[in-house]
Amino acid sequence: MRNFISDRTLQIPPSGIRKFFDLALTMKDVISLGVGEPDFRTPWNICESGIYSVEQGQTSYTSNRGLQSLRDALGLHLANRYQLNYSPENEMIITTGVSEGLDIAIRAIVNPGDEVLIAEPSYVSYAPCVCLAGGIPVPIECSETDNFRLNPDALQNKITPKTKALIINFPNNPTGAVMKKEDLEPIADVVTDRDLMLISDEVYSELTYESTHTAVATVKDLWERTITLNGFSKAYAMTGWRVGFLCAPKDICDAALKIHQYVMLCAPVMGQIGALEALRSAEDEKTSMVNEYRLRRNMFVAGLNRIGLSCHVPEGAFYAFPSVKGTGLSDVEFAERLLREQRVAVVPGSVFGNGGNYHLRCAYAVSRKELTEALSRIETFVNGL
Repeated sequence: MRNFISDRTLQIPPSGIRKFFDLALTMKDVISLGVGEPDFRTPWNICESGIYSVEQGQTSYTSNRGLQSLRDALGLHLANRYQLNYSPENEMIITTGVSEGLDIAIRAIVNPGDEVLIAEPSYVSYAPCVCLAGGIPVPIECSETDNFRLNPDALQNKITPKTKALIINFPNNPTGAVMKKEDLEPIADVVTDRDLMLISDEVYSELTYESTHTAVATVKDLWERTITLNGFSKAYAMTGWRVGFLCAPKDICDAALKIHQYVMLCAPVMGQIGALEALRSAEDEKTSMVNEYRLRRNMFVAGLNRIGLSCHVPEGAFYAFPSVKGTGLSDVEFAERLLREQRVAVVPGSVFGNGGNYHLRCAYAVSRKELTEALSRIETFVNGL
């Protein structure tokens, strides 16, 4: 049957994240730090709005662009929180999660043979989505010495006449790295000088701990060449609701809309209604979750460093990215043995690109009690090496 499968599909690997998560599901007494999903329940007022919408028969399609009321509220939210101005009428699409937003953004701008630069370590779907669009993914390694931020010289060195776009994700999955305005300004200079498009995945924008998130499109002259992706999954514990959004200048947004209307039509209306309620009334619950993540981060990262797994302090998202180089094991070997011997599931950093070699992604989106037990098991494992 392989003869019937497209070459592009055969060339892309399965998700390295899901591999370890699926394995952990077959084992008992596993503490999973593998999947990047909040352990909190969606705030009840959001759930209630979705339930009520179903009871009232709001189960039909919406506009391809999404509910007007949600786009209007989102426009105000982005302007007030990030000084990011997009027209709800023609510069915004409500998508089925950020994953769909990424897919249609790439397909809207990439021609076969175009090179797309990806700041790595990066989320595992970026390169496969570029390949499926006929593009060529080109990694740019963000090193630990730069606190996993994108270096403008490294960016400049990767650009060729075929380069079309750059994909970045800050706060970053898997490293938790954040790029402030002063970090982004030299990147903006390179992007504008070399006439590139920029896709900025900012789904963790609400989960920053040391500073206010800088929306990439607000830096220098980047607005007209930036596609901003974001969503409700992480900040509001709404992963299963599948609501994201894409914002871009009108021509780019219209191009992405063509793809969206044929492959997705619209995001689920119940999810959109829940997202609208999140913007209206869930600020306190979101703040409470962020504060808890900060406490978990501080405790877990301190524990990793005490054990001897060197770990920088992540300034955003909910991932720690410790190094295992001093153990004599590769990240894959460490993760596999830790799961088998101590029943702790983590993700090898190498699945996120070469910049993740000899690191582990550990999601601290679990209770402090589980994190404490996970640290105990990791320490037992490290001491036994």
